[in-house]
Amino acid sequence: MTKLFHKDKPLFGLDITHSGIRAMAIDSKRLTVAGYGSIDLEPVRVKEALEVAGKSYLTDNIKLLMSEKIIGTIHSKQVAIAAPTARSFSRTFILPTSVEKRLKEAVELEAEQYIPIPIDNLYIDYQIIERHKKEIMVLISAIPKVVIDNLITSVRNAGLEPVLVEPGISSVGRILTATERGNLPSVVVDIGPANTDIAILDQGTVRVTGGLPVGGNTFTLDIAKKLHVSLENAHQLKVLSGLNAGPRQQKLTSALEPSLERILSEVKKVMRYYNERVNSERKLEQLLIVGSGSNLPGIGEYFTNGLFIAARVASPWQKLDFAHIQEPPKQFKPRYITVAGVASINPGAIWK
Repeated sequence: MTKLFHKDKPLFGLDITHSGIRAMAIDSKRLTVAGYGSIDLEPVRVKEALEVAGKSYLTDNIKLLMSEKIIGTIHSKQVAIAAPTARSFSRTFILPTSVEKRLKEAVELEAEQYIPIPIDNLYIDYQIIERHKKEIMVLISAIPKVVIDNLITSVRNAGLEPVLVEPGISSVGRILTATERGNLPSVVVDIGPANTDIAILDQGTVRVTGGLPVGGNTFTLDIAKKLHVSLENAHQLKVLSGLNAGPRQQKLTSALEPSLERILSEVKKVMRYYNERVNSERKLEQLLIVGSGSNLPGIGEYFTNGLFIAARVASPWQKLDFAHIQEPPKQFKPRYITVAGVASINPGAIWK
């Protein structure tokens, strides 16, 4: 989490991914939504804007989103940003208490071992999340400097004031902790359009992350190829039938299974890492599926059967009040979970 500056003003959330930008303003005390909106983006141009300085693509679309696409109202100029999780690295590790005086050095050594980017090219943040008599548990989070710098520049050029940048999966963890008993040891599977991000959430903190380039769009392509139908028809089959019982269940399951099994395999790796390296005593109690790809009927049962853990599609909306503004259509609500998480941060908590 990168902290920039703070004035005693309200803020709103901005979730920037390779497929789109979502904005949302929430009263963090009452969990009331004041305004929200989204705009779709071209992944190739987003990648370029994140990696090459001077590109206006993100700035232009943030301006368009804020001026023409907001339902309700967003008055604040101060913004907390959820950065693409796929561009971040988060991990928990245990150190003896004796190294706490030289913790920065120990964190950098750990980062060098598992992050495939020179640490001079990273912004690294860390915090002690558990303290025991002989050990401390440290959470580190790192994002390439070029990504953060270009995000902040794009947001500032759009006339906004960034106050915080964090990985999107941390934002997801915050909203699930508040609404879905995320204080319990939980597996979070965030299925976006093109990527799936995986995290272990425990006591409100992301402990370890993983991911792979498989998402909701992958499911649509799998169905289109296997059943020889158009992408539009494949999408309808995905969201209406999915893995549920029906006349096409066998064909649809056959089409979807290779990609779903890839996700299951990665989830197992993350769970195994948590159990072996982070905490062998606290049993993982639930698996929460979020993201735009979570709209696949039957996916909760599929994960339950494949991982032997109670799995369900998370739905934090029962505790988010849209008050007098129009709610997003049901099929689009999952895309707003990350931005709801970053928008619900208490501004004062940033500076504790």
